[in-house]
Amino acid sequence: MKTVFLNSQTQRPDEASVATIGFFDGVHAGHRHLVAQVVAQALHLHLPSMVVTFDRPPREVLTGVVEQTALTSLDEKLALLGQTGVDTVVVLPFSKELAALTAREFMANILCRHLHVCCLLIGYDNRFGRNRTEGFSDYVAYGQELGIDVMRAEELRVDGACVSSSEVRRLLGEGRVETATHLLGRPYQLQGMVVHGYQQGRRMGFPTANLRPEPANRLVPAAGVYAVECGMRNEECGMRNEECGMRNEECGMWMPAMLNIGMRPTFDGHEQTIEAHIFDYAGDLYGQQLAVRFLRRIRGEHRFDTVEELRQQLLLDREEIRKITERI
Repeated sequence: MKTVFLNSQTQRPDEASVATIGFFDGVHAGHRHLVAQVVAQALHLHLPSMVVTFDRPPREVLTGVVEQTALTSLDEKLALLGQTGVDTVVVLPFSKELAALTAREFMANILCRHLHVCCLLIGYDNRFGRNRTEGFSDYVAYGQELGIDVMRAEELRVDGACVSSSEVRRLLGEGRVETATHLLGRPYQLQGMVVHGYQQGRRMGFPTANLRPEPANRLVPAAGVYAVECGMRNEECGMRNEECGMRNEECGMWMPAMLNIGMRPTFDGHEQTIEAHIFDYAGDLYGQQLAVRFLRRIRGEHRFDTVEELRQQLLLDREEIRKITERI
């Protein structure tokens, strides 16, 4: 897959293409279903396929507010799109100037003039252009003027509901990570730097890696205790992918772990922490990059009357999570 970051110096492609446009946060099953249709149509027309996306959340640029709603970073999104079979992904730098373009202006200036799009597939709920006031019939009319064949893509429904990024966010916000996995087509994943914490877990016999998610706008699932797997990059664990059978090429090994998200109410905490207790691991992870993929939420966050009561519950949590991860 070729990745193009569009700017004023970007050369217009020589060949026309079949394209779709969207933010594609999460690159969930619905997104992949859409891109598969783009690839199929491109093959039918003997043309290259293209995905047009943005480098940052449009809402963040328009409001100036950074919200913790992102399902993927830009790098993750590009890596996932690279697995779809699309020929090219064009990344547009989203700005207020870009947002001010009407749908017709966007189609004429960006899709037609810069990218030479001749066929555009529109997702079932996708709208673009200033204030998103125009719809599919408008896109078709503009396409007829500009020489772009606009087609409506088939939607993907799972258990009777349309798959969307907003639905994935809702599920994660409720802690329903197994259902979110079903819509994403893979476990939801966080990654970031391991930082120093409060050491309460270590004193109870449960040393934890405290994760600071990156980027800062990454969505963190609901508070509670989760069965997870933690992955470290190859250069940090010294193992090659073929030695451990890793599915994620960036990680050297996945290790079963229990993870707590919450405010540490038993210790009167005042800020959210993300703490992973990796089973049977004694290495030093401070300052290293760690990835966490969510398998199942086993309980919500509770305040215990004593530290010993919490420790006993953690013993039960660990035993339950060991059984879950052994079955995967």
